[in-house]
Amino acid sequence: MSNHDNTPLSSAHHEEEDTPAVSSPKAGFLPIETNWFDRLFISVVIWVALSLLWFRFMEPIGLSIWISNAIALALAVLIISKG
Repeated sequence: MSNHDNTPLSSAHHEEEDTPAVSSPKAGFLPIETNWFDRLFISVVIWVALSLLWFRFMEPIGLSIWISNAIALALAVLIISKG
């Protein structure tokens, strides 16, 4: 009887070992745990904020918005890949 009782426990134990581990969110330089979509969203928010600040302070003195877009793109690549 004790062999029969141990069989379901041992098979359940083997099933747990066979299941793949759930991948955890990537840990990077951001102070929160994020996945790729979170980092993409953060990059878009930074792009919009940088564009608005650029329009307000930098474009009146003659600097094009394309400079802001290049900076935002570089930051987005950095945040998504290493964030």
